Formats: sequence, structure tokens, C-alpha cells
Amino acid sequence: MVQVREIHATLAQGPEDLNLWLDKIVDKCQLDGPSRQRLRQAADLAKQTEVSASLVGESVFRGSILQMGLEIADILSDLRMDCEGLQAGILYRAVREGKLDINVVRDKFGDTVATLIGNVLRMAVISGLRNDSVANVLGQDATQQANKVREMLVSMIDDVRVALIKLAERTCAIRMVKTASEEKRRQVAREIFDVYAPLADRLGIGQLKWELEDLAFRYLEADEYQQIARLLDERRIDRQQYIETAIATIQGELDNIDKRNEVTGRAKHIYSIWRKMHRKDIGFSQVYDIRAIRVLVPSVSDCYAVLGIVHSKWRNIPNEFDDYIASPKENGYQSLHTAVIGPGRKVVEIQIRTYEMHDESELGICAHWQYKAGDSTAADENYEGKIAWLRQVLEWHENLDDFIELEGSVEQVYVFTPDGHIIDLPMGATPIDFAYRVHTQIGHRCRGAKVNGDIVSLNATLKTGDQVEIITGQSDAPRHDWLVKSLGYLQTTRARARVQQWFRAQNREQNIEAGQRLLEREFRHLGIDLAQLETIAGQFNKQGVEGLYAAIGAGNISTSEIVRASQGRLVVAGRPAPSPQSNASRYADSAFYIYGVGDLLTRVALCCEPQPGDDIIGYLTAKRGVTIHRTDCEALQSLQIEEPRRVLKVTWGGEPRQRYPVMIQVSSYDRTGLLHDITGLIDREGLFIGSLKSVDTDQGLIQTEFSTEVVSIEELSLLLSKLCQIDNVVDACRLVEEEAAGEG
Repeated sequence: MVQVREIHATLAQGPEDLNLWLDKIVDKCQLDGPSRQRLRQAADLAKQTEVSASLVGESVFRGSILQMGLEIADILSDLRMDCEGLQAGILYRAVREGKLDINVVRDKFGDTVATLIGNVLRMAVISGLRNDSVANVLGQDATQQANKVREMLVSMIDDVRVALIKLAERTCAIRMVKTASEEKRRQVAREIFDVYAPLADRLGIGQLKWELEDLAFRYLEADEYQQIARLLDERRIDRQQYIETAIATIQGELDNIDKRNEVTGRAKHIYSIWRKMHRKDIGFSQVYDIRAIRVLVPSVSDCYAVLGIVHSKWRNIPNEFDDYIASPKENGYQSLHTAVIGPGRKVVEIQIRTYEMHDESELGICAHWQYKAGDSTAADENYEGKIAWLRQVLEWHENLDDFIELEGSVEQVYVFTPDGHIIDLPMGATPIDFAYRVHTQIGHRCRGAKVNGDIVSLNATLKTGDQVEIITGQSDAPRHDWLVKSLGYLQTTRARARVQQWFRAQNREQNIEAGQRLLEREFRHLGIDLAQLETIAGQFNKQGVEGLYAAIGAGNISTSEIVRASQGRLVVAGRPAPSPQSNASRYADSAFYIYGVGDLLTRVALCCEPQPGDDIIGYLTAKRGVTIHRTDCEALQSLQIEEPRRVLKVTWGGEPRQRYPVMIQVSSYDRTGLLHDITGLIDREGLFIGSLKSVDTDQGLIQTEFSTEVVSIEELSLLLSKLCQIDNVVDACRLVEEEAAGEG
């Protein structure tokens, strides 16, 4: 009978039992004394949380939060997890059940442990939202939907420990469903079979993969599982004696050449046997590797030497040899596999690998490094590189449909429909993109959207794990605003093409009216004169201004194209163009400039001689302008203490670009934090505010006027669009009249 891992023995939860458990964990993970104490504190908190919940009559998950936490940590210890990961494993279920506030975890154990738990909780959204239906969804079958689930998991992982904790938690979950209802057992088994067993396989963690597959198979195909289990059990004693004889023969040959080795029988897993029987359409008696032996040796050359010995001793079976050392599997697995006619003319499979390869086959990515004791930032100096490697390993490749190829980006977000099906979209996609991805008519009738139950704007950016619901009307009615790129409603070419196609099908009068409304609003916002439209219409080969309006309304021409063609001026008529602003000083004769010093004279400090790329700070001298120091300059540090007001924040940059002053007016209904949001946006855009004032109007609005500088009409258009997206802002436009009046 194939054995899977035993469920962790129930602890009496007294100090003596817990200390024995801690000693075992510390030994397996090679932790120090302080780490042991931190694990004890986590276990004590889990126990305290469980007791508190019981005292107030709250139900506790399957009897013991502490037991579940210790079981998760026990699995993680086999994967050589670090102290913080073990703490997160111990406390995860308490937080997941709502019995322990994650902020308490953060206060007691730090940000890293709390962040690990938080990210595992994010992955748990899949359990609550995914749909196990076998019906086709959006042209995808159940297998493709399972692929989307796995891809979603990958996009949520930014620390390998998150994936490992989730795998450990799911392993515990399927061990514990034995006494649950059949529906619950199948639900958990299906999720593990579709998502988490493949995840463990991609990570190369064989010891979890086999257990997850066998237990899931046991609940999904109970009859076939029991049939194979009985067949294995019937001849178990004879098979074991046969394996011991073959092992003794191989060990004797290796001892004769004085080669260090480890030869063992290898348990064959039930799901693996069933899969091979179905894949090759053979009976149980024809599965070669029911009798299997594993040989471990020190080096790769030893592997091939052992292979030669085995093939000289027993005849090998043609087409049953695989060299995964020369050609590793996608998950990094390496080994030599051969099947031979062994003693008594019975077939036996033999795997030959190095000790290092064996560790990697059992532990996968966990065999690549040990987390540094006391180093909360990660494993070793190559940690970030290995996280990147993890992402590459985890990529489930599949054929992408045409519209994804058109996007030209591999970065995706994965969101749920209300029914729990998963849709992938390009990074930055909006609810309207989602609506058109579901169905063209859903997009055409889109009136609003809910994300995770909350109403959001139609140009909101979707994130992986969001559940999106589209609110529709009774008739098709896309909005022309959706085609204005600066408003950010459409990010996918598929959705944009569908909207343009709809407007092209509308009658000319409607398109003229809509196009005129769009263009006049855009020109008013940017302060551009409409008198030049006849000339612009000719540039686009349109019959007069009405022809231009119709093309805009039909979506054939965008307002941004018209703005560019109008050569929309940032210079007010009658005024000379401003010179480039003197907000930077050139560094020697190079292409680098120093920003933050205005038109002051600058020179490089001789004490530290900063070079482009160094972190720098300026010091305003009494008569020699600004001296530029490196931030770690000892001379500067003393000056900072003596005269901190003379220290200036400066940065490196390229050649200054021509910038133009503009005055902007924002009309809004007042609220707390409004001015903060406006100035914060200006700062994030890398602009500055020259002057600012706010006045009340008779209509109950607040008009906020400020001056800034932009490099192009496109930058101004984008800034105005973003200002209009701030809560309570009614309108944002450029003021030209006041500038013109000032020419007088």
C-alpha cells in the first residue's frame, strides 16, 4: 500500500511537548537560540488566541488553531524554511479565521511576518472565488481555466516563502478533510489537483507533489484509487523481498569498486501508476516501475558509471531509458531513468542521481538555498535573482489569442467574473476592457462597474484577484469619452476597436453632434482657438468642419490627433516664446546637468569629487554659489550640522527641455483633503506650482487657480484629464484670457 505523510501527532500542548517539537524544528532548519525563542512566542500566541476564542464561545477551526499552525510549520521545516516563514505558518490560521488581528502580529513579530501572512491571505481569495464548473467559459474549457488560476497565483507571488506557506496550508487542509462531507472533500481535492499539485511540481517539490496528487486522486476517483491500492497491497511482501534482493546486488557491485552510495527501494505513488496506465493504455501488470530502486552517488560521472554497471548486469528494455541529467525537466529535475529485466526476469525501474540532485527533486527551489539566520531581508546575496528564477519556473505557457498578441505585453492581471471564472487582461486594464473581454454587447451596454462589491469609476485600474461585476443598461450606448486616450477608459486594442466599430455604424448626424461636443470641450480645456478647424479638416481630407466632426464622432480620428494637427500653442499670441528655464546647471562639458540650483553658479567639491550617478547634495556658500558634495562626504556632514539651512536637495539629470508657463483653473466642490490631492498630483507628475489661489463662486463651487510649466500640449492635456479624475472635481481647464489680458 502506498503511504503518504502521517498527520502530525496531536500535541498535549503542554510546555514539555512543545519544547520537544521546537527542538525537532530547530534541528531540521538549523536555527539558533533566539530563533527558537521567537517560534515559541508565535506558538504561545496561537495557543492564547485559541483559548480566548473558546472562552467567549467562538468556534475554532477543526478543533485547534495551534494544532493547524504547528502542522503547517512542521511541513515548512521539511522545506528548510527560515524563522520568519515558520512564524507566519504557525500564526496563519489564527489570522485566517479572524481570531487574531494581523496588526497584532505586526507589532509582536515585525512587518516581514505580517506581510507574509497578508500575501498568503491574498492567495486564499482563489479558494473563495474560483469556479469548478466543467462547462466552457468565454471559449475556454476547464483545463484552460485551471491554467488561469495557476497564472493568477504566479502573478501574486513576490516572495517564494508565500508560495511555500500556501502549499503547506493546503497540504494540511486535504489531510484534514477525511471526516468532512463528500462535497467538501471533492471541492478541496479539485482545487489541489488543478492548482496546488501543479504548483508544487513546477517548484520541483516532489515530497509535496506526490502527497497532494495521491490524496486528491483518492477523493476524486475513489474507486480507481482503491483498486490500485488493493493490487499493490496483494503482492507487497513478495515485491519488497524482490526489491531487497536487487538492492543487495547493486550495492555489492558498488562496494567492489569502493564507491560511496545509497541504494533504496522507491515507493510508487498511486496517482502516478494510474496516470501511466491511462497514458500508455496498459494494465497494472505492465507498469514497469511498480518495482523501483533509487541509487544515489556523489558525482555526475558516478551516475553514468552506475548506469554502465546496471546495464552490464541486467538487460535494459529498449525505449525505457531517459537521460534527465543531460536534458533536465522544466522544473529542474535531473536523474537517469532505466528499466531492466532483473532477477527472475521481472522488470524493475532504476533511477540514478547524485545526492544534490536528490535533494533538489524532493525540495525543489528550497534546495537552492538556506535562509540566513537573523537576516530578515531574504536568503542570500542571490535572493532577488532566485525570485526572478522562481517566476520563470512558474510560467505556465499556453497559446495566446490574437488580441493578447496585439497588446505586445506579457504583463497580465487576472480577475474574477461574478461567477468565479478567471479572465486575464493586460496590465492597466479597466472595467470597460473587462466588459468587452467578456462579450462585445456587455461592453456596449456598460453603464458602471463594481470591483469587490464597491462601485468604481470605469477608468479604474484592475488588479490581480479583483472580482469585477459590470452594470449594464437596456440598450447599446458606448460613450465617445471612452475613445479619449488621456481619460484612460480603454487600454486594450480589442475594446477600442469594438467601440470604434460601433460608432462607425451610427448615422452621420449623431456622429457630427458627438464629434463637435468632444472637440469643443477639448479645445476649451486646452485654450486652443477653434477658428483653424477649416484648415485642419483639409489636412485630414475631410469635407469641411462637419466632415471633421463626423470622423471624430465615428472614432476614425481622435481628439488628440486634432490637437497635434492644430499645433496647439502653449505660447500666448503676441508673446515671445520663453527661454528654457534656468533650473539646472551643466556639469563641466558633459551631457549631465545638476537640478535644484536654479541659475546659481555651481562647482564640484574637491573633498569628495562627486561623479554623475553618485547621490549628491548642494551647499549654498556665501559668495561662490553652490558646492556639490557626495551625500556621504564627511566635510558635508559637519556643514549640515552647523548650517542646515544652506543645504539644498539636488539631483543629476539630462539637458533641460523647453518649458512653457500655463495657468490652470480647477472647479470643484470643497471637501477635506482636496487641495492636498491636487498638489499631490502635481508633485507626482514631476511639476511644480508657481502660484496658487482659491476663491468661492456663487454656484457653491471652489475655483482653484495655479500656475505651472509643461513641455507640450500633450502633457497639459494629460494633466487636465488626471485633475478631472480627482473626487469632487467638476472641471479643469487652461486659462488663456487672463494671460492675454496681461499683455495690454
